[in-house]
Amino acid sequence: MENEAFLKELLDAVTVSGAISLGSQAVKREMEGCADEVITDILDDTIAVLNRQAEKKILVTAHLDEIGLVITTADENGYLYAIDRGGVIPQTYPGHRVQIHTEKGIVKGVVNGARELCRKEKLEVTDLAIDIGASSKKEALELVRPGDTVTFDAGFEKLSGGRFAGRALDDRLGVFIIMEAFKRAKAAGAKNGLYCAATAGEETTKNGAYFTAGRVKPDLAIVVDVTYCTDYPFGYTEKDAGAVRLGAGPVLCHSPIVPESLNRRAQEIADRRGIPVQYEVASRLSYTDADKIHFENGGTPTLLVSIPLRYMHSPSEIADEKDVEGCISLIAGLLEEM
Repeated sequence: MENEAFLKELLDAVTVSGAISLGSQAVKREMEGCADEVITDILDDTIAVLNRQAEKKILVTAHLDEIGLVITTADENGYLYAIDRGGVIPQTYPGHRVQIHTEKGIVKGVVNGARELCRKEKLEVTDLAIDIGASSKKEALELVRPGDTVTFDAGFEKLSGGRFAGRALDDRLGVFIIMEAFKRAKAAGAKNGLYCAATAGEETTKNGAYFTAGRVKPDLAIVVDVTYCTDYPFGYTEKDAGAVRLGAGPVLCHSPIVPESLNRRAQEIADRRGIPVQYEVASRLSYTDADKIHFENGGTPTLLVSIPLRYMHSPSEIADEKDVEGCISLIAGLLEEM
């Protein structure tokens, strides 16, 4: 996979929704050398811009924020407690190592993995006690403060068959894809005004999509996010939204949010470039930033391109390098030809 170092830098950053500055800085460092300019705002939305003077503006977004926890307090024995940021699955936390991002750096911890806790019928986030080795409330709160964010301590790992695992590929992998597509489109001489944005807040409020679409006022938006594979046990099935398989290519979406003319155009570009494409089906909204951008600026035509993903919102999500390359190639083609 080309430029793997940039992907690893994104995945190593702690970017819990509402606190994405480290990821924003990584994007800015990567793109300053190839974009005409890189714009940031108070939310840390980060936009790489090319051909600002062009009449047609295309906005491409992928969200930089990840799910996680936020510290609320410590008890008298030094255990930390937290609430959720985004759609966390409490059952995935007991017994796992976590990292807490503080002003002084990373503090390591382990979530209580007692058997009785794991057997609890309805496990809540507030049931999770984080052990950082402190023995009192005073000691714990000298190291960690309320408002500090918590993520799984799980890094990037190569698997067999061209697949890889990592924390919160949703949607830092999407950020990687759109920035690499930006570079290819520029190298190919794209004439459109290109605005590739790593957005804040998708997992919680979608405020980053709102801020970014309002600032750019695009003629067309392309949203890149992950979607559920249907090829693993106990996951989504083909009956839920159609067949989506890891390694089978980018996913377009039949949704009321997405004009079918845009899907057809994307399919034509994919066919010309030899990119295999899959389809999923949505009843209503997409539950991505597309749902916000589509309704901005009096209405913005929006295309959704998704990355097949296994085990979404778990400690280690899995993706396929073939899908990454397919998504980069398709997005670059859209930027050049739309």
